[in-house]
Amino acid sequence: MFTSVDDVSARLAETGYLASPAVATTVFLADRLGKPLLVEGPAGVGKTELAKAVAAVAGARLIRLQCYEGVDESRALYEWNHAKQLLRISAGRDESWDETRTDIFAEEFLLPRPLLTAIRGDDPKVLLIDETDKADVEVEGLLLEVLGDFQVTVPELGTVTATRRPFVVLTSNATRELSEALRRRCLFLHIGFPDAELERRIVRLRVPGIETALAESEVRVVGALRAMDLRKVPSVAETIDWARTLLALGAGTLDETVVRDSLGVVLKHQDDIQKAAAKLDLDAL
Repeated sequence: MFTSVDDVSARLAETGYLASPAVATTVFLADRLGKPLLVEGPAGVGKTELAKAVAAVAGARLIRLQCYEGVDESRALYEWNHAKQLLRISAGRDESWDETRTDIFAEEFLLPRPLLTAIRGDDPKVLLIDETDKADVEVEGLLLEVLGDFQVTVPELGTVTATRRPFVVLTSNATRELSEALRRRCLFLHIGFPDAELERRIVRLRVPGIETALAESEVRVVGALRAMDLRKVPSVAETIDWARTLLALGAGTLDETVVRDSLGVVLKHQDDIQKAAAKLDLDAL
């Protein structure tokens, strides 16, 4: 998909995703080596958006598996259309079981889920396995076959092997440790909070119309908030939301009144808001 690291940076920027050199380099290597990309970091720093941006620049179909506690093989891989199978059995009452069984486990009764969908067909795809750390440990065993050999075994139909490998992105907020076996199959990328210069560029790109001085002030305040001992520090997504809020309020500067009235956009807990209101010194920023 990409010819160089600079090509990654330039094409992602066209979609509105400003990639750091480390991000661009790792995406290029994942594409060139055909390896899944495991992206860790705090919530809201652009892990999911990276997969969306890669899909956009590649003209690929984005297939997303949203992980959660309790997600299982039927949700991740495939399941059979039991209602349709029952109708087929009812319609073939005069047939033997061997004849019926051959029919009801055919392709038309199969309901492919994200993992199976991603490895079938020749069209370009980006497979996003989002918040992998929220899935049960048992799901990782399922991922090992898919990400190791890019194949899936359906006992009734045989083994489905990818003719065109998808670009795979796994995201994790590190709420639990992923297995070493899964990590070995992936390239690793950690996305942290961007430096002030990059975050200003992100704000100016994602919130057209905001004044340069206001964007700079906002990024400085967000940086000060991240330095505090808060339950949840502001993410890049919340920085963007705050910038849009300031623009909607018609704020020309970031003074104490504006900050007090809109702090709930960037902080999500009342004790964090109270702590920030008490400690934040705008004159010192």
